[in-house]
Amino acid sequence: MKPISVDDLAGRLGRWSAGRGWLYLLLAARLRELIDEGSLPAGTALPPDRSLATGLAVGRTTVIAAYDLLREEGRLTRRRGSGTWVSPGGRAAAARAETANPMFVNLLEPPDGVLQFACAGPMAPPARLVEAQRRAVERLAGDDLGYHPSGHPALRAALAARYRDRGVPTTADQVLVTTGAQQALALLTRALVRPGDEVLVEAPTYPGALDLFREVGAVVRATGDLAAAVGRCRPALVYAMPAFRNPTGSSLSPLERARLARAAGDVPLVFDEALAELDLTGAPPSPPTAEAITVGSLSKVVWGGLRVGWVRADAALVARLARFKAVHDLGSAVLDQLAAVELLADFAAVRSERVTALRRQHDHLCVRLREELPEWEFTPAEGGQTLWARLPGADAASYAQVALRHGVAVLPGGSLDPTGGSADRLRVPFTASPPVISAAVAALATAWRAYGAESTRRPLVPSMSV
Repeated sequence: MKPISVDDLAGRLGRWSAGRGWLYLLLAARLRELIDEGSLPAGTALPPDRSLATGLAVGRTTVIAAYDLLREEGRLTRRRGSGTWVSPGGRAAAARAETANPMFVNLLEPPDGVLQFACAGPMAPPARLVEAQRRAVERLAGDDLGYHPSGHPALRAALAARYRDRGVPTTADQVLVTTGAQQALALLTRALVRPGDEVLVEAPTYPGALDLFREVGAVVRATGDLAAAVGRCRPALVYAMPAFRNPTGSSLSPLERARLARAAGDVPLVFDEALAELDLTGAPPSPPTAEAITVGSLSKVVWGGLRVGWVRADAALVARLARFKAVHDLGSAVLDQLAAVELLADFAAVRSERVTALRRQHDHLCVRLREELPEWEFTPAEGGQTLWARLPGADAASYAQVALRHGVAVLPGGSLDPTGGSADRLRVPFTASPPVISAAVAALATAWRAYGAESTRRPLVPSMSV
């Protein structure tokens, strides 16, 4: 069985050190859970204790003590010179595909007092959503079965009208409503990508898309110039975020978008526009690219709990995706879809309120980072919801482990960059309120000082979590 890498194991460990007690006991407890639930099946070779200690930013003795405890329990086998692996008698469970992405792992963790800065999105539903839900209830029809795999007709019509208003002729049969943009990407991946296919992406990019491509066995190729690369590798799919891409906040100009569309030719080009409405300069969003398959969502403009996303594509592909969706869930929640219709009717005001709040939070984060972490390097964002910070001389994945022990979950850059780069980068969202941002930055600053101290010394005895 292929050994599990340090990064993969660290991702699966999640917020293992956020509790109280000896770190080696917390580490052993989380490894025990992964073994017992089958996520680390029998025969899995674990990283050497020295490598895992470096990746988790703990002393080597912490890992040794955790491994030895699980060896005594019969869950691990350890032999000098041969390594450490999950014992056949520890848990005879089959391996199964699951995400080790820190973003998703943090979402799966129960509430534990850790400040959630590994994920980005509105932290609370706006008042407008509550009112839209109330009006949506009034719109419910008595003769509606409630199953709409392609999407409720009213929402498909409203989305098509919005595309037309933005300069792209669109009919309702060119729109598929999905349960968020993540499902939209999942359906497109299923339809267009096969095991062994190449998928071309930007570096860095949205980690949720990377997980989907890897799940189907695709070969992910990342580059900084998609238009130049698409002709060299002839991928099955090209994925890009044209506006305020996650995590850098950078955008493709209209000329760059047109160049990429020409270069792609008949290769499916997917433009993820989940963040396109979040222009902090106040400018209206750029017109969509008619040649691209477009993915959109209300989760970043309204609230993540409103699971409404969509795909705009040719009618034949939309019909095919709808058949896939029918098998998965028979259709997204009707009440959410009707609330989305209400929100789209006054979308300029909805967007304005969200952008105003983001701009205030962005400016506050920039001030706090400059004051408390002047060593960190970043460029203020023009849009989106995250800053892309460089941590000079640091391994962001190891630092994230220290930050976790100081009560903040953050997303290191390596999990967003398939090239293996961005190891010194950290994605920092500005989606929380100013007081929460202040508390998070203060904790990150404390963790940064601790990380600097821990990089020059390691404890000789298992560390105590405080």
